[in-house]
Amino acid sequence: MTGLAQRQAWRDGRLPPAEQVASGVWSLPVTIPDSPLRYTLCYLLHGDSALIVVDPGWDDERTWQDLTRGLKEAGTGPEAVTGIVVTHVHPDHHGLSARLREASGAPIAMHEAEVAALPSRMAAAAAADGRTGRAPYDGGTSGDLVWLQRAGVPPEVAAELTVRVAEAAGYLRLPDPDRLLRDGERLDLPGRRIQVVWTPGHTPGHICLYDADHNMLLTGDHLLPRITPNIGLTPYAPVSPLQGYLASLASLDGYDSAEALPAHEYRFRGIAARAAALAAHHAERADEVVALVATAPGLSLWSVTERLTWSRGWAEITGFMRRAALAETAAHVAYLRDEGRITVGADEEGPVRLWPAGN
Repeated sequence: MTGLAQRQAWRDGRLPPAEQVASGVWSLPVTIPDSPLRYTLCYLLHGDSALIVVDPGWDDERTWQDLTRGLKEAGTGPEAVTGIVVTHVHPDHHGLSARLREASGAPIAMHEAEVAALPSRMAAAAAADGRTGRAPYDGGTSGDLVWLQRAGVPPEVAAELTVRVAEAAGYLRLPDPDRLLRDGERLDLPGRRIQVVWTPGHTPGHICLYDADHNMLLTGDHLLPRITPNIGLTPYAPVSPLQGYLASLASLDGYDSAEALPAHEYRFRGIAARAAALAAHHAERADEVVALVATAPGLSLWSVTERLTWSRGWAEITGFMRRAALAETAAHVAYLRDEGRITVGADEEGPVRLWPAGN
């Protein structure tokens, strides 16, 4: 544990302080409104007459005030920003990018594989061929509500979990990038050695950033000290991301000596051990799914999700978090299907059913 003040703030339920972590590296907490995560850790990377902001945070006035106050504590302001990098396009990371770009003129950069994960791009792709989503296993076309129905979600619950366009309006405004990043390239930050490390899983184009000058790894949501990042299969991306995530975790062994600077919670050391713990968690979850299906063949995705072990207990998981839990179950099921450990059956009308391997 290296971020002691951050950990204490996490325990106290408040924002941690803005901190200069190393020469040319600042950690700035920015509020996530109405979220148990409470804040995103935005990072400032200073170079020779250049300044990059990593993950500016949620699009909210309070978040903007947090960011500008943190920049002031670091002796600078929005107008001095020369580049914006997002580890991935979730709104608690990418939401403020457009406003910061407008205030600074700085370009927005993300990994080339992340562009397709932008909600506006997914909506446009769906509209182009008349779809609003794809069923997770049968290859057919379907809307978001149908995807939930195919997962076996009861109608009254499915209506609650359906993503409506009006509710997703803020997501659809997340901006496109001005430039694309590739695995292994250096950020345009003169005088600094900051390398892009592609770590797909949480999203297709999620990246970490390795600071070779200080042996630090900005891990985004790929690796957090306590929380297990959601690895979910969605109706818009029917290929399970779990295999890629596990490979990404294994690829971090070479950074084990580095200090981890995550986007939530607090800084820590022991990257390889944390990555191994997350891989073990997913192996245990996969085994649990296989055991459930063996005990009760023919379960739907929703029935499996309800029966799995969740850290907060299923009764305490509500709203969007239930959808995220279902997406994570679906990712494990697709992974296990591809590994030949379970069989997935689907007919034209009813929900997807899960069976022991060979059935």
